[in-house]
Amino acid sequence: MTAHIAQTTLVEEAAAAAEGVVGVAFLRPGLAERLRSTLSRPAPHTGRARPTGVRMTANGDDGSWHLEIQVVVVRQARAVDVARAVRTRVRDRLSALTPTHPAPTVTVTVTGRV
Repeated sequence: MTAHIAQTTLVEEAAAAAEGVVGVAFLRPGLAERLRSTLSRPAPHTGRARPTGVRMTANGDDGSWHLEIQVVVVRQARAVDVARAVRTRVRDRLSALTPTHPAPTVTVTVTGRV
């Protein structure tokens, strides 16, 4: 598996982990997703477009990663609790997938409430 494919897989796993946290309404959509029409989106269960709201970069020479995750939370949830839960779940999920690499650092930003 090449580094590019591995990074894409890790971003998808991070997005899925974040979306699964109670209190997360959705990941923050990017500009392209806001402008793209419904007709041009992939059909359900035919493959996922690149996740938005997750950015992954190399953290240094040690091979670790830094993830920036932007979420929108439901109004009834405490944003700080949701952000902490997202950070923990994403870090644990990626650590489990890449046990030989240093644990990633994860920054979660709540960008809105619905």
